[in-house]
Amino acid sequence: MADISQGRAAVCAAREVLDESARRLASQSMKDGRLDLNLMDEHQIACYDLAYLVSGLESARCVLTDYAEKGQAESLLALGFAADVVSETRQRLDGRLDLFGVEPVFYQERLASGEVEAFLTQGRSGVFADEVGAAVLGGTVPGGPVHLPEDLAMMAHTFRQFGADRICPVVEHVHRENTDIPEDIIQGVAELGCFGLTIPEAYGGYAGDEIDPTIAMVVATEQLSWASLGVGGALITRPEILSKAIVSAGTEEQKNRWLPKIASGENMVGVAVTEPDYGSDVASLKVRAGRTADGTGYLVQGVKTWCTFAGRADLLMLLARTGAPEEKHRGLSLFVIPKTRHAGHAFVEERVHDFGTGKMEGRAIDTLGYRGMHSYEISFDNWFVPVGDMIGTEEGKGFYMQMDAFANGRAQTAARAVGLMQAAFEKALSYARERVVFGKPIYEYPLTRWKLARMAWLIQACRQHTYEVAGLLSQGGKSGQLEASMVKMYACRAAEWVSREALQIHGGMGYAEEYDVSRYFVDARVLSIFEGAEETLALRVIIRRLLEQAV
Repeated sequence: MADISQGRAAVCAAREVLDESARRLASQSMKDGRLDLNLMDEHQIACYDLAYLVSGLESARCVLTDYAEKGQAESLLALGFAADVVSETRQRLDGRLDLFGVEPVFYQERLASGEVEAFLTQGRSGVFADEVGAAVLGGTVPGGPVHLPEDLAMMAHTFRQFGADRICPVVEHVHRENTDIPEDIIQGVAELGCFGLTIPEAYGGYAGDEIDPTIAMVVATEQLSWASLGVGGALITRPEILSKAIVSAGTEEQKNRWLPKIASGENMVGVAVTEPDYGSDVASLKVRAGRTADGTGYLVQGVKTWCTFAGRADLLMLLARTGAPEEKHRGLSLFVIPKTRHAGHAFVEERVHDFGTGKMEGRAIDTLGYRGMHSYEISFDNWFVPVGDMIGTEEGKGFYMQMDAFANGRAQTAARAVGLMQAAFEKALSYARERVVFGKPIYEYPLTRWKLARMAWLIQACRQHTYEVAGLLSQGGKSGQLEASMVKMYACRAAEWVSREALQIHGGMGYAEEYDVSRYFVDARVLSIFEGAEETLALRVIIRRLLEQAV
């Protein structure tokens, strides 16, 4: 069997090749001593693949560093994942070395060496997959040990039990009928303290010294997402994004006014950032918040889209332009807009103010999956926002607050992907043991066992990396922001494969709505799109940092 030192050496070799590619691409993307986005875009294909592959190798590094040392099952999962990522790296590079700017001799010496070949021969074999299966496909919650500290393990158990008892019985109805999330579930999540996990105790939250608040947040998110992505795991995301911005940049008055009610669940949150013509290109947003003549507030004009949970929300987090268009990201400010709760798929609010009548109108956008939250298009016409409802005291800081808050949201989305993958994996494993084809359970066929083993190591690697990234984000500043984009990109793509193969193992029944895997499949598809589309994360966040480091 391959050992941990072989796995680490293979991952290191793959990273050396990709680092060399980053140096070459950086040298080709420089203008006047700085990286130029237009030049980088000429190499988009290589840059995208490079960002994705490095993200996978970072997960491999993480799972091989500490987790692999904890036992046989852990070692097998780590090695299986490492072999998977190194093999994919070779597949994407083979025949395209010129695209990546890597010399064939350098590639051969590093990634096609005898040592790497030997590791992949063992780690990619059917015999190895059977070893993984024997070690991790049993137990009450199969997939390998997680190794959370006792307090976090208890928290995970509590949230999973809540999901099983309260969310699972209603989620299929919500999904098929596209109904609202039941109020008793929102109240139950609030009673568990989910909305205040990262809010300091001084403002009504639960973030203290006993438990790392960001890790607690991703643990809770993972378990609620195991029950349902839309009805469970997504509930925490928007309150978390707004809370992060208020904690980091809000005034003391704003913290005291908003945070306690967010932490208690009294005020639920929607986020209005994306616009019909501007999705991930946040710096080009056009919705305008113009200052009133008397300086008491702003009048908002324009349309936002993909505002998830905006109908039910009590507060909207709005990113709007207060400066000139040519100021790009430096002309954006962040606002909190109180609103009335609305059930269903459409709403209209009108409010009279000193400058006329303001109108906010929303309509839900029907989606393939991720139902219950409802994502809205919202139009603002002359909507008044008091000056004190701009987060902070200085205009033009909204972009930075938003990006900082989005880092936590991306780690949380990786946790959502892990929870969904775990649910799909468990259903597939259970069905494979029960379903008899050609005289024996499909679990006994090598291809099925290999698929299940791969699911297990993908899930565990993404889980462990998400926990690591959460710990980095808790340090504050820029710590963990690049890594959050990496784990989000990789875990969300992995969720698509896991949910697809879980459905495939079910055969025709997987395509039937009466089986949960059909819901997992359509829910998983949104993960690579929201909280930063994978192309934007790859080409505007991850690769930019990698090339900067390579210069």
